[in-house]
Amino acid sequence: MRFTRFAAIDWSGQAVAQPKGLTLAVAEAGNDAPVLVRPDGGWSREAIAGWIADHADEDMLIGLDLSPAFPFLDMSDYFPGWTQSPRDMRALWALVEELARDDSHLAASAFVSHAEASRHFRQRGRLGDLHPPGRGRLRLCEHGQKEMGLSPYSCFNLVGAAQVGKSSLTGMRVLHRLTGRVPFWPLDPLPEKGAVVVEIYTALAAREAGVRRGLSKLRDGQALDGALAALDSEPHAPLARYDDHATDALLAAAWLRHAAPRPSLWTPAGLTPEVACTEGWTFGVPLLTQM
Repeated sequence: MRFTRFAAIDWSGQAVAQPKGLTLAVAEAGNDAPVLVRPDGGWSREAIAGWIADHADEDMLIGLDLSPAFPFLDMSDYFPGWTQSPRDMRALWALVEELARDDSHLAASAFVSHAEASRHFRQRGRLGDLHPPGRGRLRLCEHGQKEMGLSPYSCFNLVGAAQVGKSSLTGMRVLHRLTGRVPFWPLDPLPEKGAVVVEIYTALAAREAGVRRGLSKLRDGQALDGALAALDSEPHAPLARYDDHATDALLAAAWLRHAAPRPSLWTPAGLTPEVACTEGWTFGVPLLTQM
């Protein structure tokens, strides 16, 4: 393994300048505890994009807790019936950027209110006529998350505390800005040196750290240190305030350091070139037993 630093970013789709949930933690190679990195006033999405680009030359593995694309493979389309529906992930990012370019703070409200796009989303007070019943469409790797005992949500769901659609859409605007500056795995091949961005799922890190199902959110220092120890990390420096975002980021940074050396996580069963360029993959989902 060539990476010497590991960063985890707990994301937020909140349409404000500095979302309170946007949190960054960094772990160095070895077993020192990860630490939070926080500018005065907190992070903005623009600042996070700048921070990632500024570290492009470092051998750093950077995890973003968001989905980089919508489901595609189940219907051979992101948005069936829409003539503008993109055919790959980068074209999707460009479309989100085009339709949301006037939204401040890299939000994506204009995209989900677009007449065609909105037909596919579950929004507060409105269910799009093309949103399927139940939990909604899932990406292939999200089916893999379910096989691991996790509970992924459809990116087309924009309602509730567990929804990930808003975070994913705002993340797509950031990933669009990073295109050509920092490789994004598995859409881009792993370079021999420099930074790499991957998609992560903080609940997966918590599960591997021994946090049992239903208690994946750590809200005190003792619980956090127990989970860090399971990932071969030293105890953390006490925080002024414990919340889901800080503990998720710290634990995920330690997990990335712990998981990155495993070759199987870089070559999961089911990750074909088509999957890589349309849906992406959550780092840490190793295989699918039902293809």
